[in-house]
Amino acid sequence: MSGRPLKTDWRMVKFGEMTDNINVRVDPAEAGSDIYVGLEHLDPESLHLRQWGQPSDVTGDKLRFQKGDIIFARRRAYQRKLAVAEFDGICSAHAMVVRGKPKVVLPEFLPFFMQSDMFMERAIEISVGSLSPTINWKTMAVQEFPLPPIEEQHRIAEILWAADEVHHRFDNSLREAQSTKRAVLTKMTTHGIRSAKLQKTRLGEIAAHWSVRTVEQVVSLCQYGLSIQLHEEGKYPIFRMMNYDDGKIVANDMKYVDLSGEDFDSFKVLDGDILFNRTNSADLVGKVGIFRLGGDFVFASYLVRLRARDRVILPDYLNYYLNSDLGQRRILAYGTPGVSQTNISAGNLKKVLVPVPPIEEQEEIVQILNSVDNSKKSIEEQLARSRHIQNDLINQSINPVPV
Repeated sequence: MSGRPLKTDWRMVKFGEMTDNINVRVDPAEAGSDIYVGLEHLDPESLHLRQWGQPSDVTGDKLRFQKGDIIFARRRAYQRKLAVAEFDGICSAHAMVVRGKPKVVLPEFLPFFMQSDMFMERAIEISVGSLSPTINWKTMAVQEFPLPPIEEQHRIAEILWAADEVHHRFDNSLREAQSTKRAVLTKMTTHGIRSAKLQKTRLGEIAAHWSVRTVEQVVSLCQYGLSIQLHEEGKYPIFRMMNYDDGKIVANDMKYVDLSGEDFDSFKVLDGDILFNRTNSADLVGKVGIFRLGGDFVFASYLVRLRARDRVILPDYLNYYLNSDLGQRRILAYGTPGVSQTNISAGNLKKVLVPVPPIEEQEEIVQILNSVDNSKKSIEEQLARSRHIQNDLINQSINPVPV
């Protein structure tokens, strides 16, 4: 604490004096549990477990945990992943199973203590390794932290669990909105708005008055991006495989290139252009996003630019369809696995089948899907505000220095 005085009754306590490291190793085949929690199942900055696998999914020794234990991702602590177990099970050995000592720290207070910037910054600081920095329990155990008395822990925990409940409700609302969007997206891009009659096609059942075409038939341009060295600075920002967010192109973590006027004109991304990620890991390849940002941008070689053909298909409708479950299945069927990445060529992308309604109906479908997107965005903004408030409360409440 750099010599700064603590609040009255707060005291410095080693982490190993307030918690136990539960290092009970078990073979998944002999675990006697049907729940396995990997690091991938932990959501950043959330104390709640919403997903898990089965012991049959994994091999090698794992850690046993009990209801009430904290599962803390000791690998890549900067991801801020930890959760309170609501059941017994086993978890990754790259996690740390932590159990509070009730005479020193209350079980209901400990999760928020470990979520605080004070704890997380120390955890990151003591991690070792460059590719996958990891925390060693012996190092963690001797770290000293300021801890409030039990009575104050109880008061702080009551406030923070109330805030967490609000945040949890917004999180549930967002998940419901995401499920709703997927369902509406599938229905709108196969059955339309008011179609009573259906026809059987190579795509499955779609509205009787729609047609089935290929991507090649509905686009006027299908173009690979620039194969060129990228720089931290330059004249033109260039989109790469990470510039996607829920069906939209976003300008995050940009690199730059310098181009001649002729090359810039050839690769400038225009409003309504769709960028397709043709090369990535198997779980990320096939991402699709529409460009609606404005400004001068170009795109890299592992992306393919699609431009919707006028009076045949609307760019927003095509983008929505390619992001739907059906659209993604049709795209990924053409994936060619490599050593570390999967590739989908522009030639194969052109073969993907597309259900095509009349333009007027496409406009109505896009309006409905835009409305669903706007509702989901509103919930995302509420969730972000809730998370910000909760984090502020945690760090203000678990602040050992007198104000």
